Amino acid sequence: MSDERPQKPLPEEQLSRETTSLEKAPSVSGPGASAAPVPPASPVLPGQPVAAPALRASDADRERVVERLRDAVAEGRLDMEEFQERLEAAYASRTYAELEPLTRDLPAVGGVPAGAAAVAAGPGQEQAAWPERIGGAGTSSTAVAVMSGFQRKGQWTVPARFNAVAFWGGGDLDLREASFSQREVVITCIAVMGGIQITVPPGVEVDVRGIGVMGAFDQRGNPGPLQPGAPRVVVTGFAMWGGVEIRVKPLKSDREKKPRRRKEL
Repeated sequence: MSDERPQKPLPEEQLSRETTSLEKAPSVSGPGASAAPVPPASPVLPGQPVAAPALRASDADRERVVERLRDAVAEGRLDMEEFQERLEAAYASRTYAELEPLTRDLPAVGGVPAGAAAVAAGPGQEQAAWPERIGGAGTSSTAVAVMSGFQRKGQWTVPARFNAVAFWGGGDLDLREASFSQREVVITCIAVMGGIQITVPPGVEVDVRGIGVMGAFDQRGNPGPLQPGAPRVVVTGFAMWGGVEIRVKPLKSDREKKPRRRKEL
């Protein structure tokens, strides 16, 4: 009688046998069949961030955050050391998740943090085409009305600097369907015994800096949360015995475009 014992299979041989046995095992299906056990998912610890899709930020988004940081320095909210740190982080950011913390503690228009507003709107919503509407040459750079009127509306391109003059007349600048040669445009208005009206869509940042002497620069309407990539419109100039009015107004909704019901007789 031999006392030789069978040798243990090598790890590679054992793995090959187990794989072969699994391939030959019949599949179990149909009612009453028990599914193979699924390993439990890793628990999310308290305070641990949940993974979310990384939304890419554009150059315009980064510039918008940088401009807010510069305003914060001018307002005394940030010192130069903090500004330099956040400035470097802004230009190095590639996603909204990296940009959002840089302005999380800074108020913006309407009291909403600038970064949070950008992430809340996000790509894929109504104004996701803003980057496509920025760039190109301006359609016209000057509009003058002397005892008459002018109008710019529909699809046109606003240059980096636009001059509007109304003397004993009126002008209408509608930017709701317009494109912009740059992300920031400056509209200089001179209204003398006349008026100029500027209409912008919601989500566009408007900065009014005009001076009125027996006249006024008046902004009406709430722009709402600023949309990522949206342009910034700076309105400046002089109004004497006249006025410049900036209105925030969306385009006609689908509900308004539906035909009205005919009244019953």
